Amino acid sequence: MCETCGCDDPTAAPRLTSFPADAGEAGRSGHDHPHEHPPADADADADDRTLRLEQRVLAKNDDLARRTREWLAARNVLAVNLMSSPGSGKTTLLERTVRGLAEGWPLAVVEGDQESVRDAERIRAGGIPVVQINTGRGCHLDADMVDRALRVLEPPEDAVVFVENVGNLVCPALFDLGEGARVVLTSVTEGEDKPLKYPHMFAQADLVLLTKCDLVPFLAVDVDRSIGLIRRINPAADVLTLSALHLPAGSAGADAEPGLSAWYAWLRARRPRTDARRRTGA
Repeated sequence: MCETCGCDDPTAAPRLTSFPADAGEAGRSGHDHPHEHPPADADADADDRTLRLEQRVLAKNDDLARRTREWLAARNVLAVNLMSSPGSGKTTLLERTVRGLAEGWPLAVVEGDQESVRDAERIRAGGIPVVQINTGRGCHLDADMVDRALRVLEPPEDAVVFVENVGNLVCPALFDLGEGARVVLTSVTEGEDKPLKYPHMFAQADLVLLTKCDLVPFLAVDVDRSIGLIRRINPAADVLTLSALHLPAGSAGADAEPGLSAWYAWLRARRPRTDARRRTGA
């Protein structure tokens, strides 16, 4: 599937590390890499076999994603898949988001990176349960990895689970995780042309967040053009501009940060409504 980027390495099994909000030390468990990649010495029929293999892998992934989606729906849990290139601000946005919403919502986070537990530790510092998935040489999360992380987190009814995917604008777009919403971040520092270069990623998005907008005065970037290119690839996607770092951590008025209020409102609108909420109209 991802032969050129190395995630076909059978020795590089992903590692899953749990950081419960109230745990002093993280538990650690491993699971096997579920990808069925073709062998390196494939013969002249490799192209045809690889195509069929990719179809089987994606079909297996999609079936598990469907079951995960049903599992989440039965609990009225919203899972949000955050995708972007490295350094777009996913973890910083998550830190601000869990701080801004934690009082009213049950929250949990699944962190995906090739190595390290640094991002999980940043989220856990805010008192939020988090599971870190390290994919080794793998370049994306898949439905099996997320399913296992969810079984560890056991999110309560009405929770929101954020899944921070591996920083990559290619492979994560191929894998359904069972999420209820796909959010793609692209920062103004990356330039305006990312939707044109990585159209599949942007075409899959329910929401595109244009991040680090506090830096616009210092950059040769046209925000209107950026938004126009996003809409050219995906006219149906919502698009928001925001900055998650303008106010110091812990400052009063976090909700007033440009774009964050609209981001929170978007999440509230996507949350499943329980029968009780329907009856009361809350």
